[in-house]
Amino acid sequence: MGLFEKRRARKFFIYVQDYDDNDPKSYEGLDLNKFTGLDACKLLQCRKYGLEDDTIDFIGHALALHSNDSYLDQPALGFIKRMKLYAESLARFQGGSPYIYPLYGLGELPQAFARLSAVYGGTYMLHKPECKVEFDADGKATGVTSEGETAKCKKVVCDPSYLPDKVKKVGKVARAICIMSHPIPDTNNSHSAQVILPQKQLGRKSDMYLFCCSYAHNVAPKGKYIAFVSAEAETDNPEVELKPGVDLLGPVEEIFYDTYDRYVPTNDHAADSCFISASYDPTTHFETTVNDVIEMYTKITGKVLDLSVDLSAASAASEE
Repeated sequence: MGLFEKRRARKFFIYVQDYDDNDPKSYEGLDLNKFTGLDACKLLQCRKYGLEDDTIDFIGHALALHSNDSYLDQPALGFIKRMKLYAESLARFQGGSPYIYPLYGLGELPQAFARLSAVYGGTYMLHKPECKVEFDADGKATGVTSEGETAKCKKVVCDPSYLPDKVKKVGKVARAICIMSHPIPDTNNSHSAQVILPQKQLGRKSDMYLFCCSYAHNVAPKGKYIAFVSAEAETDNPEVELKPGVDLLGPVEEIFYDTYDRYVPTNDHAADSCFISASYDPTTHFETTVNDVIEMYTKITGKVLDLSVDLSAASAASEE
């Protein structure tokens, strides 16, 4: 991005930062429900500050986290709000990143859930083989059986592998897992990093994602880094398909390729009391996974999850 393009981008970012749903003056005469994402990126053009295509790519995919270019034809309001969320997250955590990541890896999240569940009287069983969901005569889930024992329940929450007859395939993910002794080049020697390669720059139908973490996160031995390269599989050759991402990693000591099918539920949860999550997609920021969890929460409880918080009050409480 050249000097003049940086100035144009800065003016656009200021517009996004100042935009407020409750302040019509911040609209600057634009109806973002009618403007598309592409119009929003070009909205400064009337002031001779139109953004270049590569900058639009960067904003739409790396900041707004769209996985393809369909947002360019959709109302711009959602696009603007996604950019504001990124900026507010960046300012919130004050660590140079809008993301947070648990030490010891993502496995800590289900472990934390299990511990909290036990506090509230829940029971959990690990490494149970061949779990089978049981149904009554009306087709409602009544429990889960493993090794001859059945745990009774009113609702079953599971991933697609437990109920393959209640899901459908919607795609396939190609993934490379790489072990290295160095950070990803040109990332300021960061122990963790995310790199998003927009579809247009790769000649693909969707983006490619790189994620790296290291021994600093207690997920690898001292001095080691783990990188993941993932994308929606568009061919049957993951080695060739993921090469643009793998090439950015520098020397790799070990690399493992994997592909897996993606599924989404097709059942009527109100009829069978089964709440099935969608498979993980290629994204490395987990936005789609979080949205899926929030949607499942509403289906299970009948309530809308309220994650709003008074940030100033939360900050004051943490300082006391």
